[in-house]
Amino acid sequence: MSSSTVRPRVRMTGEQRRRQLLDVGRELFAQRGFEATSVEELAAHADVSKPVVYEHFGGKEGLYGAVVDREMQALLDRFTSALSVPRPPREMLESAALVLLDYIEEDTDGFRVLTRDAPGQSGGASFSSLIGELARKVEHILAREFGARGYDPRLAQLYSQALVGMVSLVGEWWLDNRALGKREVAAHLVNLSYNGLAHLEPRPGLGDSRRSSPGG
Repeated sequence: MSSSTVRPRVRMTGEQRRRQLLDVGRELFAQRGFEATSVEELAAHADVSKPVVYEHFGGKEGLYGAVVDREMQALLDRFTSALSVPRPPREMLESAALVLLDYIEEDTDGFRVLTRDAPGQSGGASFSSLIGELARKVEHILAREFGARGYDPRLAQLYSQALVGMVSLVGEWWLDNRALGKREVAAHLVNLSYNGLAHLEPRPGLGDSRRSSPGG
């Protein structure tokens, strides 16, 4: 009877197994963190033996680094797509804020992995390096706008770091503080970054909702 309840091991190609281990790793590293997750747990959740994990990634550190790299690329691709079409500055800020908040909402485990303290030996890229890459993309957009408006384009680097840093820190806060909705958070981010403290709107909105408001 016991033999009839044994679950047959699913046979996968090497690439399928690699993707499965990445998915399992993302889930466990997000829930437990790197240090608290063992190779035994990773193997058990993937229904494989420990040597399979070592075969594909060389160990827990290699798997962690691969998970981080995959999530970073996924988030970077989202930003690249959203910021690739020239639009008015405020719309670009709205898109950038919503990209990160969308990612947090739809890929919460991935964002938790990215924002956790990375082990020094993992070899994976860090969240700060991702933020730096995003800031460089925003810098090119700001430099273009600064030049068109008569501002010093060299200041674009400073402002891009400030804007991206603000959005990413608020994103980390929103991860566990969902009292405000996604669009409301994005609207307040854009309100501060676009209008400044001296000209904050009392009830900011995004896109069409802002333009249709009595004061918009």
